[in-house]
Order: sequence, then C-alpha cells, then structure tokens
Amino acid sequence: MGSKVVSRAEEFSCFLRSLQDDQSSNSCTYEEDIHMIKTKGDKITAVNVYSANQTIFVCEKALPKINGQGDELNTETSNCSADDDEDSCDVLHTEQGPQPLTVMKARELLSLYTLSQNPAVSAVDSKPILHPLWVRCDMCDPAGTAWFGAEPVCAGNKVTGVKLYSVTCKGSAVEKKSLVTLEELKQVHKNRHHPSSSGIKGSARFSLFGSTIVENTTIESQSSVTVDFKWSHVESILEIPPLSSTATLNIKVVCGDMRSPMFEMYRELEFLQTLADGLKTGETEWMEPVESPSAVNLTKAYLEELRNMAKTLQDQAAKTTETQKLKQETDPPIFNSFLERGDLDFVEQLWVRMRKSVTSYQDIGDCLKLVVEALRYGDIKPWIHRDSNSSLSKLILQSYHQQIDHVSLTGITPVTMLLEMGLDKMRKDYINYLIGEELTTLNHLCYYLSTEVDLQEQVIRLRKLHHLLEIIVTCGTFLGLPYDRLFVLTQSCLNHYKTSTYDEEHEFKLQIKPALISHFYQKEHPVVWGVEISSSQGLREVRTSLQLSDKPLVDHVIFKTDLPNETINGDIEEPAFFSTMMCCSFTSFA
Repeated sequence: MGSKVVSRAEEFSCFLRSLQDDQSSNSCTYEEDIHMIKTKGDKITAVNVYSANQTIFVCEKALPKINGQGDELNTETSNCSADDDEDSCDVLHTEQGPQPLTVMKARELLSLYTLSQNPAVSAVDSKPILHPLWVRCDMCDPAGTAWFGAEPVCAGNKVTGVKLYSVTCKGSAVEKKSLVTLEELKQVHKNRHHPSSSGIKGSARFSLFGSTIVENTTIESQSSVTVDFKWSHVESILEIPPLSSTATLNIKVVCGDMRSPMFEMYRELEFLQTLADGLKTGETEWMEPVESPSAVNLTKAYLEELRNMAKTLQDQAAKTTETQKLKQETDPPIFNSFLERGDLDFVEQLWVRMRKSVTSYQDIGDCLKLVVEALRYGDIKPWIHRDSNSSLSKLILQSYHQQIDHVSLTGITPVTMLLEMGLDKMRKDYINYLIGEELTTLNHLCYYLSTEVDLQEQVIRLRKLHHLLEIIVTCGTFLGLPYDRLFVLTQSCLNHYKTSTYDEEHEFKLQIKPALISHFYQKEHPVVWGVEISSSQGLREVRTSLQLSDKPLVDHVIFKTDLPNETINGDIEEPAFFSTMMCCSFTSFA
C-alpha cells in the first residue's frame, strides 16, 4: 500500500513538473476530471496574501464535456456527502467559471504533493523545486474550507519542509458581535503554533473614488481610486487605521468619465483619434456634430469675420481680454482652467470650428480649400504661434511673403492637414496646464511633444499625455491632493509612459500621508479590512490572518444569504462583511 502511494506521489510530481517546464502551455488535465492551471498568485484574491509574487499551480474540477447538442452542463449546487454538517453548506457552486473539488479530494492531492517533496520519500534533491500548489475546495466541511495550499520551504536548492495553508470563509454578517474577535484570533494562532512571542499587523483598503450609489441606484464607473493602509499595534477588529499608518493610493483612471473636468478635452481627442484611424484603415465613423451650421458655412463665416475686421490690433486685444473675463465670470473655475486657453491662434480656432462640425472627408477638403484660397489672394493675414508645426501653419507663414506653395487638396492630404492642426493645438493645451501648474518642465515633455515620429505615433503619445492629465485632475479635483503629491505623481506617470504602452487599466501607486485624506475614510466603511498575527522568523515563519470584505474573496462559490440586497451593497449604515480566515502551518522534513 505504501509503495502505491509513493508511486502516485511521484507520478503527480512528474505531471506538475511537466506543466512547470512547458513554456507553451499554462493548463492541462489530470486524471480526466481535474483541471490544473499555471498562473500568477496575485491574480487570485484569496491566495494573494501568501503567494502574490509567485507562479503557482491552481487545481480545480474540470468542466464536464458536452457530448450532444441537446446535452446541458450539470452543475452541482452541493458536493456535500450525507455525513457533512448541513449547516456548513451555505454555498452554491458557480454555474460558470472555476469549479471546486471536494475537501476530501483536495486533501488527497495536497498529501501527494507534500509526499513528493519529502527527500526521505522521493528523490527531489536533483530536481527543480515545484511551484506552490493551491486547490479550490467546495466549502462543504464544518470549517467552510475554500482553499488548501502547499509550498515547499527550501534552504538553498534543498527542500527542508512544506508550509500548508487553509483558507476558510463565512457568509456575510452585519452584526459586529457575530465576527471573530481579536482575542479569539490570537487564541487560534496560539493553539496552532504555541509561540513564545508574536507580532500583529493591520491592513485596510478604502474606496475614495469610483462607482457610487444614489437612491438605491449604482452609478458605475470604470475609474477607481483606492487607498491601502498598513499599521502595527492592532487593538480591535475593524479599527480605523491610525494616522501613523503607511498609506498608498491605487489610481486607475479610464478616460471618458462625464464627471471629469477633462471630458470635453476627451471628446476633442476622440475626434483626433477618428481622423488617425481613418488614415490608418481608410474607414471613418464620424462623430455627431456639435454645431448645427455646416463645417463649410462655419469656415466661410470665420473667414468673412477676419476680412471685415476693421478694428485695430489693440482693440482686438482689448476685446479678447474682455471676452476672457466674461468667461471667467460665467464658467466654473475648474472648467476654465482645463478647457480654455486665451491665446488660440488662427489655425487653432479653425480646428475648434471644424472638429465640432465636420461629418465627411468632403467637408474637410472644402473647408481647407476656402482657407488656402483666402491666403493665396491675400484676403486674410492671420497670426499663428511661432512654434506651430502643421502644414497649414507653414502655408500661412509663406502667405506673409506672398509666396504659397501649390497644395493638392485631394486624397488623404486634407485629413492629414487637419490631424496636424489638432495635434498642434492639443499639445499646447496640455503644455499650458502642466507647465502653468509647475508640474513638469519642457525637457521632461520632449518624448510626448516630438514631431519627428509619424502621425500615428504622435497620436498615441498625445493619448498618453491626456491619460496623465486625467489622473492628475482626478486626484487634484476630487481628492484635493496638495502640489507636492501631484508633482510626484506627474513624474511617475511621465516616466512610466516613456517605456510602457498605453493602458487605462494600469494602476498607478502614490505614497501619501493618511492625514491628507482622513476626511474621506474615517467616517466610511472599508472595502477590505485585515489583521495578521505572525510568529517565528525566516523560513519557519507562520501566520494567521483574517480578512473582512464587502464582497467574497472566493470566486468559485456563491454564498447564500438571508440579508436584503441593500445590506450587501452597503446602502445602510452598517455594512455586511464576508469573513475569510487564512491559517498556515510548517512541516519540517528534517
């Protein structure tokens, strides 16, 4: 019997080693009904506490195959045997997604894994160390076990022991007295490990910006700003993080949120992207025009206005100043800061009119023909910024000397010219804000402002710059972060995007002092609150932790609850918390 078990353990070890060495595959099937996945530990919330920075094996039940067209997947609502405590089975297994194994099967796989790592039983000295193994469980034991895990402990290249993990879960509870107390958690750790001394650490995550609930309706937002706290000397469950905590903002901003002061600039950028996509693919989905007059009529009116301008340059400047003053008095200050510049030149003002009214390639060509003809005949003498780089700006400079190159406004030329106009204008918008707020210098913006790369790359870099501004504006406007933190965040974003691709899902990190945001979190409920008790040191360190969360940390079961929906989504004063306890033990092979 013993030789059979050892043989099975070695066979299981060979199977895992084959998957570990296979660079082309991240999953395979074991014994027909078990699915094995190779993944990163930080992708699984409940496992993240112990294996965040490691590649791990995840073991789960393989989904049944469909033999015929009329067959349906039979998903179990319970894997409990008759001997299991009925009250412990307060979960339903998910009909889609990962499926758990029975607790008994999970224990068997962990035993095979542990046995295969023991040098006294199996020849593992000469073989590479296996990744940690984590097994999804059906929670149908009295403890409500959702995960079992095992990780080799090594001294050099030699396996000296194994750490065994268990993750148990409970459904949502509103009353604080139904939660485990800190003293009870300490006792659990003491009973397991009998330590002479132990340390205790607290952690919490609060949501500062994201989806909100108004009158029982959730307003979804893909953007989110959360803050993670860590501190020592925990005194009670769900205590508020002290001001001595370390705090880190996790910032993920998705462009296009209508609540953002940057929304109008986002719309402008979207039109720019439409032009770039049209050049790239030959097909364009035009945005709905903002202005009711046609692009051609708006351009004609603008040119006529310039032709008939009889006032002196001083009067014009006075009028501009008066107009800007009026806007400052009528517009909200925040919108004026981000969306208005008082020094728009001729090309930029033309861009503003065209981007709000153009609905076809024909529109672009007709508008630019009107402008080029007015320049050629000397009807207008518009001013432009010295550093303008667009083709139209160069024609305007030539018109000052009554010498204009012939331009064939056919094919993609008009679209290219309009795209250049937009790039020029929006780059100046971003420079105006970043430099004006002293968040960076022109030297640090060289990568983003370069016109040496092709137009498509220029658009990509402009999108990166826009995303950076969305992040800065969100943190400055909604969180009220001070200048020094916004400066550090700006440098972090600029450096990140110089070497990374555009990604709105990326989470930017920023260290802050808790006092800066205390008014946001001290009266709010945490999204996740945790406490961890540890003892021993080095490889023999063992931990017992508790996580309380507003959502389950386990994705392979659905928790039953008798609580009304408004309790779960936090729309009452006392929120419901799901409880997840994680324990580990050390088994030495010495």
